[in-house]
Amino acid sequence: MDDVSGLLRPADQSALIDALTARGYTVLAPVRQGDALTVAPVTALDQVARGWTADQTAGTYRLRRRDDARRFATTPAALPWKRVLHPPEAHLWTARDTGNGFEMISKPEPPPKQALLGLLPCDLAAIARQDKVFDNGTFADPVYTGRRENALLIAATCAQAGDTCFCAAMETGPDVRSPCDIALTELDDDAGWLVEARSGKGAEILSGLPLAPVPDTAFTQRDAIAEATAAAQIRTLPADTPGLLHRHLDHPHWQAVADRCLSCGNCTNQCPTCFCSNTEDVTSLDGTIAERRRVWDSCFSLDFTYATGRPLRQSTESRYRQWITHKLSTWHDQFGESGCIGCGRCITWCPVGIDITEEAAALAALEDAAEAAHA
Repeated sequence: MDDVSGLLRPADQSALIDALTARGYTVLAPVRQGDALTVAPVTALDQVARGWTADQTAGTYRLRRRDDARRFATTPAALPWKRVLHPPEAHLWTARDTGNGFEMISKPEPPPKQALLGLLPCDLAAIARQDKVFDNGTFADPVYTGRRENALLIAATCAQAGDTCFCAAMETGPDVRSPCDIALTELDDDAGWLVEARSGKGAEILSGLPLAPVPDTAFTQRDAIAEATAAAQIRTLPADTPGLLHRHLDHPHWQAVADRCLSCGNCTNQCPTCFCSNTEDVTSLDGTIAERRRVWDSCFSLDFTYATGRPLRQSTESRYRQWITHKLSTWHDQFGESGCIGCGRCITWCPVGIDITEEAAALAALEDAAEAAHA
Protein backbone atom coordinates (compact mmCIF):
# COMPACT_ATOMS: atom_id res chain seq x y z
CA MET A 1 0.00 0.00 0.00
CA ASP A 2 3.01 2.30 0.48
CA ASP A 3 3.32 2.77 -3.30
CA VAL A 4 0.29 5.07 -3.54
CA SER A 5 1.09 8.13 -5.65
CA GLY A 6 -0.79 10.68 -7.69
CA LEU A 7 -1.08 14.26 -8.85
CA LEU A 8 -2.69 16.77 -6.53
CA ARG A 9 -3.85 19.58 -8.81
CA PRO A 10 -3.79 23.20 -7.55
CA ALA A 11 -7.55 23.28 -7.02
CA ASP A 12 -7.35 20.17 -4.84
CA GLN A 13 -4.26 20.92 -2.75
CA SER A 14 -6.28 22.25 0.19
CA ALA A 15 -7.61 18.71 0.57
CA LEU A 16 -4.27 17.60 2.00
CA ILE A 17 -4.39 20.09 4.87
CA ASP A 18 -8.08 19.31 5.39
CA ALA A 19 -7.32 15.58 5.60
CA LEU A 20 -4.52 16.14 8.12
CA THR A 21 -6.68 18.43 10.25
CA ALA A 22 -9.54 15.94 10.18
CA ARG A 23 -7.18 13.31 11.62
CA GLY A 24 -6.31 15.56 14.52
CA TYR A 25 -2.97 16.86 13.30
CA THR A 26 -1.78 20.38 13.88
CA VAL A 27 -0.23 21.25 10.52
CA LEU A 28 3.10 23.09 10.56
CA ALA A 29 4.40 24.62 7.35
CA PRO A 30 6.66 27.42 6.04
CA VAL A 31 5.03 30.80 6.55
CA ARG A 32 6.13 34.38 6.11
CA GLN A 33 6.55 36.17 9.41
CA GLY A 34 7.86 39.70 8.97
CA ASP A 35 11.02 39.59 6.90
CA ALA A 36 11.69 35.87 7.32
CA LEU A 37 10.32 32.49 6.36
CA THR A 38 9.78 30.35 9.42
CA VAL A 39 7.62 27.42 10.52
CA ALA A 40 4.23 27.91 12.15
CA PRO A 41 0.80 26.24 12.47
CA VAL A 42 -1.55 26.66 9.49
CA THR A 43 -5.20 25.76 9.02
CA ALA A 44 -5.56 26.67 5.35
CA LEU A 45 -3.40 26.42 2.25
CA ASP A 46 -3.31 30.17 1.67
CA GLN A 47 -1.44 30.57 4.96
CA VAL A 48 1.52 28.63 3.57
CA ALA A 49 4.11 30.99 2.07
CA ARG A 50 3.81 31.14 -1.71
CA GLY A 51 6.25 32.70 -4.14
CA TRP A 52 8.79 33.61 -1.46
CA THR A 53 12.35 32.51 -0.84
CA ALA A 54 15.40 33.87 0.94
CA ASP A 55 18.84 34.84 -0.32
CA GLN A 56 21.27 33.45 2.23
CA THR A 57 25.00 34.17 2.29
CA ALA A 58 27.55 34.15 5.10
CA GLY A 59 26.09 36.34 7.83
CA THR A 60 23.19 37.53 5.63
CA TYR A 61 19.50 36.60 5.22
CA ARG A 62 17.20 38.55 2.89
CA LEU A 63 13.64 37.62 1.97
CA ARG A 64 12.67 38.10 -1.67
CA ARG A 65 9.95 37.25 -4.16
CA ARG A 66 10.41 34.31 -6.50
CA ASP A 67 9.64 34.44 -10.21
CA ASP A 68 7.09 31.65 -9.74
CA ALA A 69 4.45 30.65 -7.21
CA ARG A 70 6.15 27.65 -5.60
CA ARG A 71 5.43 27.18 -1.91
CA PHE A 72 8.33 25.00 -0.81
CA ALA A 73 11.26 26.42 -2.82
CA THR A 74 12.20 28.53 0.16
CA THR A 75 15.79 27.60 1.08
CA PRO A 76 16.09 26.45 4.72
CA ALA A 77 13.64 28.19 7.05
CA ALA A 78 15.00 30.85 9.38
CA LEU A 79 14.31 28.61 12.38
CA PRO A 80 15.10 24.88 12.33
CA TRP A 81 12.32 22.32 12.46
CA LYS A 82 14.11 20.61 15.38
CA ARG A 83 12.23 22.86 17.81
CA VAL A 84 9.08 20.88 16.92
CA LEU A 85 10.46 17.55 18.15
CA HIS A 86 13.19 18.80 20.51
CA PRO A 87 11.64 21.99 21.93
CA PRO A 88 13.83 24.78 23.35
CA GLU A 89 12.19 24.27 26.73
CA ALA A 90 10.54 21.11 28.04
CA HIS A 91 8.83 20.57 31.39
CA LEU A 92 10.16 17.39 33.00
CA TRP A 93 8.43 17.21 36.36
CA THR A 94 6.96 19.08 39.32
CA ALA A 95 7.26 17.86 42.90
CA ARG A 96 5.72 18.96 46.21
CA ASP A 97 7.12 18.70 49.73
CA THR A 98 4.67 16.69 51.86
CA GLY A 99 6.53 17.09 55.13
CA ASN A 100 7.51 13.43 55.09
CA GLY A 101 9.18 13.42 51.69
CA PHE A 102 7.92 14.59 48.34
CA GLU A 103 5.36 13.56 45.76
CA MET A 104 5.15 14.09 42.03
CA ILE A 105 2.16 16.27 41.29
CA SER A 106 2.50 16.59 37.54
CA LYS A 107 3.96 14.87 34.55
CA PRO A 108 4.98 16.21 31.12
CA GLU A 109 2.02 17.13 28.91
CA PRO A 110 0.94 14.53 26.33
CA PRO A 111 2.88 15.01 23.09
CA PRO A 112 1.07 16.98 20.40
CA LYS A 113 -0.02 15.36 17.16
CA GLN A 114 1.71 17.34 14.41
CA ALA A 115 2.12 17.13 10.64
CA LEU A 116 5.32 18.70 9.33
CA LEU A 117 4.38 19.89 5.83
CA GLY A 118 7.15 21.05 3.50
CA LEU A 119 10.22 19.63 5.21
CA LEU A 120 13.22 20.16 2.96
CA PRO A 121 15.35 17.02 2.45
CA CYS A 122 18.17 18.42 4.59
CA ASP A 123 15.78 18.97 7.51
CA LEU A 124 14.30 15.53 6.99
CA ALA A 125 17.81 14.06 7.20
CA ALA A 126 18.36 16.04 10.40
CA ILE A 127 15.36 14.33 11.99
CA ALA A 128 16.84 10.94 11.06
CA ARG A 129 20.05 11.95 12.83
CA GLN A 130 18.23 13.18 15.90
CA ASP A 131 16.37 9.86 15.99
CA LYS A 132 19.76 8.22 16.63
CA VAL A 133 20.53 10.69 19.41
CA PHE A 134 17.22 10.50 21.28
CA ASP A 135 16.07 6.94 20.54
CA ASN A 136 19.15 4.84 19.88
CA GLY A 137 18.28 1.54 21.52
CA THR A 138 20.26 2.31 24.66
CA PHE A 139 18.76 5.68 25.52
CA ALA A 140 15.27 6.93 24.71
CA ASP A 141 14.21 10.45 25.62
CA PRO A 142 10.45 10.47 26.35
CA VAL A 143 9.92 14.10 25.33
CA TYR A 144 11.45 13.53 21.91
CA THR A 145 10.12 10.03 21.29
CA GLY A 146 6.57 11.04 22.22
CA ARG A 147 6.63 13.95 19.80
CA ARG A 148 8.36 11.88 17.13
CA GLU A 149 5.83 9.06 17.29
CA ASN A 150 3.00 11.56 16.90
CA ALA A 151 4.62 13.40 13.98
CA LEU A 152 3.74 12.92 10.32
CA LEU A 153 6.60 13.90 7.99
CA ILE A 154 5.80 15.38 4.57
CA ALA A 155 8.99 16.29 2.71
CA ALA A 156 9.32 18.34 -0.48
CA THR A 157 11.90 17.97 -3.24
CA CYS A 158 14.17 21.01 -2.92
CA ALA A 159 13.87 23.41 -5.85
CA GLN A 160 16.01 26.28 -4.54
CA ALA A 161 19.70 26.13 -3.58
CA GLY A 162 20.86 28.87 -1.28
CA ASP A 163 24.39 30.23 -1.45
CA THR A 164 25.13 28.54 1.88
CA CYS A 165 23.58 25.15 0.99
CA PHE A 166 25.68 22.02 0.50
CA CYS A 167 23.25 19.12 1.02
CA ALA A 168 24.43 17.45 -2.20
CA ALA A 169 27.94 17.16 -0.75
CA MET A 170 26.50 15.59 2.41
CA GLU A 171 24.23 13.25 0.40
CA THR A 172 21.12 14.45 2.23
CA GLY A 173 19.31 16.06 -0.74
CA PRO A 174 18.07 17.85 -2.77
CA ASP A 175 15.88 14.79 -3.49
CA VAL A 176 13.88 13.21 -0.67
CA ARG A 177 16.10 10.39 0.58
CA SER A 178 15.51 9.96 4.29
CA PRO A 179 12.46 8.15 5.70
CA CYS A 180 9.21 10.10 5.69
CA ASP A 181 5.49 9.51 5.30
CA ILE A 182 4.81 11.49 2.12
CA ALA A 183 7.21 12.88 -0.50
CA LEU A 184 5.96 15.91 -2.40
CA THR A 185 7.28 17.58 -5.55
CA GLU A 186 5.97 20.84 -6.96
CA LEU A 187 5.90 20.25 -10.70
CA ASP A 188 6.75 22.92 -13.25
CA ASP A 189 4.21 25.38 -14.68
CA ASP A 190 1.97 25.01 -11.61
CA ALA A 191 0.85 21.62 -12.88
CA GLY A 192 0.30 20.41 -9.34
CA TRP A 193 2.02 18.37 -6.66
CA LEU A 194 3.37 14.91 -7.29
CA VAL A 195 2.70 13.12 -4.01
CA GLU A 196 4.20 9.74 -3.14
CA ALA A 197 3.46 7.61 -0.09
CA ARG A 198 6.60 6.51 1.77
CA SER A 199 4.85 4.82 4.70
CA GLY A 200 1.59 3.14 5.58
CA LYS A 201 0.35 6.29 7.32
CA GLY A 202 1.18 8.32 4.24
CA ALA A 203 -0.59 5.86 1.96
CA GLU A 204 -3.72 5.93 4.10
CA ILE A 205 -3.88 9.72 3.87
CA LEU A 206 -3.21 9.89 0.13
CA SER A 207 -5.77 7.19 -0.63
CA GLY A 208 -8.49 9.55 0.56
CA LEU A 209 -7.43 12.54 -1.55
CA PRO A 210 -8.76 13.53 -5.00
CA LEU A 211 -5.61 12.43 -6.83
CA ALA A 212 -5.29 12.65 -10.60
CA PRO A 213 -3.19 10.15 -12.57
CA VAL A 214 0.53 10.88 -12.52
CA PRO A 215 1.67 12.45 -15.84
CA ASP A 216 4.27 10.49 -17.79
CA THR A 217 6.82 13.26 -17.26
CA ALA A 218 6.26 13.77 -13.52
CA PHE A 219 9.04 11.57 -12.18
CA THR A 220 11.45 12.89 -14.80
CA GLN A 221 10.58 16.43 -13.70
CA ARG A 222 11.07 15.49 -10.06
CA ASP A 223 14.57 14.18 -10.74
CA ALA A 224 15.45 17.14 -12.96
CA ILE A 225 14.41 19.61 -10.27
CA ALA A 226 16.65 17.91 -7.72
CA GLU A 227 19.55 17.69 -10.16
CA ALA A 228 19.32 21.39 -11.02
CA THR A 229 19.26 22.31 -7.34
CA ALA A 230 22.32 20.17 -6.66
CA ALA A 231 24.18 21.68 -9.62
CA ALA A 232 23.57 25.18 -8.25
CA GLN A 233 25.36 24.44 -4.97
CA ILE A 234 28.88 25.83 -4.65
CA ARG A 235 30.03 24.56 -1.26
CA THR A 236 31.49 21.20 -0.28
CA LEU A 237 33.77 19.62 2.31
CA PRO A 238 37.28 18.21 1.84
CA ALA A 239 37.78 14.49 1.36
CA ASP A 240 38.28 12.66 4.66
CA THR A 241 37.08 15.62 6.73
CA PRO A 242 36.71 13.41 9.87
CA GLY A 243 40.35 12.32 9.68
CA LEU A 244 41.51 15.83 8.78
CA LEU A 245 40.00 17.34 11.92
CA HIS A 246 41.23 14.49 14.11
CA ARG A 247 44.79 15.02 12.88
CA HIS A 248 44.81 18.73 13.69
CA LEU A 249 43.29 19.13 17.14
CA ASP A 250 46.21 21.35 18.19
CA HIS A 251 46.66 23.31 14.97
CA PRO A 252 47.21 27.09 15.40
CA HIS A 253 44.46 27.72 12.83
CA TRP A 254 41.90 27.26 15.60
CA GLN A 255 43.10 30.47 17.18
CA ALA A 256 42.63 32.31 13.89
CA VAL A 257 38.99 31.21 13.92
CA ALA A 258 38.62 32.14 17.59
CA ASP A 259 39.82 35.66 16.85
CA ARG A 260 36.64 36.11 14.77
CA CYS A 261 34.18 33.91 16.68
CA LEU A 262 31.87 35.67 19.16
CA SER A 263 31.09 32.40 20.96
CA CYS A 264 27.44 33.46 20.73
CA GLY A 265 25.99 30.01 20.00
CA ASN A 266 23.95 31.12 16.97
CA CYS A 267 25.34 28.22 14.97
CA THR A 268 24.27 25.61 17.52
CA ASN A 269 20.80 27.12 18.00
CA GLN A 270 20.24 27.17 14.24
CA CYS A 271 21.78 23.76 13.56
CA PRO A 272 18.98 21.20 13.10
CA THR A 273 21.04 18.38 14.65
CA CYS A 274 22.67 20.05 17.68
CA PHE A 275 21.12 18.63 20.82
CA CYS A 276 23.05 20.01 23.83
CA SER A 277 20.81 20.87 26.76
CA ASN A 278 20.86 21.77 30.43
CA THR A 279 18.38 21.42 33.28
CA GLU A 280 16.97 24.24 35.36
CA ASP A 281 15.28 23.84 38.72
CA VAL A 282 12.77 26.44 39.92
CA THR A 283 11.57 26.41 43.52
CA SER A 284 8.59 28.29 44.95
CA LEU A 285 9.28 31.04 47.51
CA ASP A 286 8.04 28.88 50.39
CA GLY A 287 10.17 25.94 49.27
CA THR A 288 7.29 23.50 48.92
CA ILE A 289 7.12 23.23 45.11
CA ALA A 290 10.00 22.42 42.78
CA GLU A 291 9.92 22.23 39.00
CA ARG A 292 12.55 20.89 36.63
CA ARG A 293 12.82 21.99 33.00
CA ARG A 294 15.17 21.03 30.21
CA VAL A 295 16.42 23.93 28.09
CA TRP A 296 18.65 24.17 25.06
CA ASP A 297 22.29 24.88 25.76
CA SER A 298 25.38 25.17 23.60
CA CYS A 299 28.94 23.91 23.65
CA PHE A 300 29.84 27.57 23.00
CA SER A 301 28.55 28.55 26.45
CA LEU A 302 31.40 29.11 28.89
CA ASP A 303 29.63 27.22 31.69
CA PHE A 304 28.52 24.28 29.55
CA THR A 305 31.56 22.26 30.68
CA TYR A 306 31.64 23.66 34.21
CA ALA A 307 33.06 21.00 36.53
CA THR A 308 35.41 20.84 39.52
CA GLY A 309 35.13 24.57 40.09
CA ARG A 310 35.80 25.85 36.60
CA PRO A 311 34.81 25.44 32.93
CA LEU A 312 36.88 22.79 31.18
CA ARG A 313 36.83 24.66 27.87
CA GLN A 314 37.74 28.18 28.87
CA SER A 315 38.83 29.52 25.48
CA THR A 316 36.76 30.32 22.40
CA GLU A 317 39.37 28.37 20.44
CA SER A 318 38.63 25.16 22.36
CA ARG A 319 34.86 25.63 22.13
CA TYR A 320 34.81 26.22 18.37
CA ARG A 321 37.14 23.26 17.85
CA GLN A 322 34.83 21.09 19.96
CA TRP A 323 31.78 22.06 17.92
CA ILE A 324 33.19 21.55 14.43
CA THR A 325 35.15 18.43 15.40
CA HIS A 326 32.10 16.79 16.92
CA LYS A 327 29.86 17.84 14.05
CA LEU A 328 32.14 16.66 11.24
CA SER A 329 34.37 14.03 12.85
CA THR A 330 33.52 12.32 16.14
CA TRP A 331 29.81 12.18 15.26
CA HIS A 332 30.88 9.46 12.81
CA ASP A 333 32.29 7.48 15.76
CA GLN A 334 29.06 7.86 17.72
CA PHE A 335 26.41 7.43 15.05
CA GLY A 336 28.14 6.20 11.89
CA GLU A 337 27.57 9.37 9.86
CA SER A 338 28.20 13.11 9.93
CA GLY A 339 26.31 15.39 12.27
CA CYS A 340 26.09 17.96 9.45
CA ILE A 341 23.32 17.77 6.87
CA GLY A 342 24.48 20.68 4.70
CA CYS A 343 21.64 23.13 5.34
CA GLY A 344 24.09 26.03 5.75
CA ARG A 345 22.18 27.69 8.61
CA CYS A 346 25.34 27.95 10.73
CA ILE A 347 26.95 29.98 7.93
CA THR A 348 23.93 32.21 7.28
CA TRP A 349 23.27 33.05 10.91
CA CYS A 350 26.86 33.53 12.09
CA PRO A 351 27.11 37.28 12.85
CA VAL A 352 30.68 37.38 11.53
CA GLY A 353 30.13 34.97 8.62
CA ILE A 354 32.32 32.06 9.75
CA ASP A 355 31.87 29.26 7.21
CA ILE A 356 32.17 25.66 8.39
CA THR A 357 33.13 24.52 4.88
CA GLU A 358 35.81 27.19 4.51
CA GLU A 359 37.36 26.35 7.87
CA ALA A 360 37.59 22.67 6.98
CA ALA A 361 39.04 23.61 3.57
CA ALA A 362 41.58 25.92 5.26
CA LEU A 363 42.85 23.06 7.42
CA ALA A 364 43.10 20.83 4.35
CA ALA A 365 45.10 23.49 2.48
CA LEU A 366 47.44 23.97 5.45
CA GLU A 367 47.96 20.21 5.67
CA ASP A 368 48.73 19.98 1.94
CA ALA A 369 51.18 22.88 2.22
CA ALA A 370 52.96 21.24 5.16
CA GLU A 371 53.24 17.94 3.31
CA ALA A 372 54.59 19.68 0.20
CA ALA A 373 57.19 21.49 2.27
CA HIS A 374 58.46 18.21 3.69
CA ALA A 375 58.37 16.32 0.39
